Amino acid sequence: MIAPYSLDAANHIYNLLFCDDLSLWNGGTDPQTDLWRVLALDADAATLRVISEKESAESRLRVLAFNRLRAMGEKVTPGILLGTIVEVPLDGGLDTLAVFTDQRIRYINQTGKMAVFEAPLPLMKDAIAALMAASKTVVSRIGPWDKPRLPPPPKGSVRLSFLVSDGLYFGQGPFEQFSRDAMAGPVIQHAGELLVLVTNAATGH
Repeated sequence: MIAPYSLDAANHIYNLLFCDDLSLWNGGTDPQTDLWRVLALDADAATLRVISEKESAESRLRVLAFNRLRAMGEKVTPGILLGTIVEVPLDGGLDTLAVFTDQRIRYINQTGKMAVFEAPLPLMKDAIAALMAASKTVVSRIGPWDKPRLPPPPKGSVRLSFLVSDGLYFGQGPFEQFSRDAMAGPVIQHAGELLVLVTNAATGH
């Protein structure tokens, strides 16, 4: 497990964001259909496909289902964006913001402190929509990474990761350069706008 934080709880949440290790998941958050329990069992391809295509299901659950389908050699519809993760190393550690298409938000501060939003505040919705739109533009122009997930990016850089039906897409480079990039720039801009709203809400401002 990749461990960029000094707190075990923060490292656990960090790794959960990427939905690439089913063993880290315990329990579920969909009491009506209990899809999490089904996914954790030895589900067959047909069941996994139902979960992956269920648009009302939690985005991370759909990513897990898509990942398992691909691991089984099953074909999936490519290019379905389900989440965006922005990682920025700072002096005190790694800042990580994850936003999913179901509008759930996870933020891990450089200190390891976390903010979790199962549903966004109304004032966050426009920023989420803008971030997802910018992310879809990037996904439409790049392809999936076919190797194991990398450790966090080095200081001075930024990594943009996209959880997509056909795999993990990402781009990484110097923060200043990426901020001016035609594709990466809007993702960083809208993520920054949303982060202000997230931190204000988390601190009661």
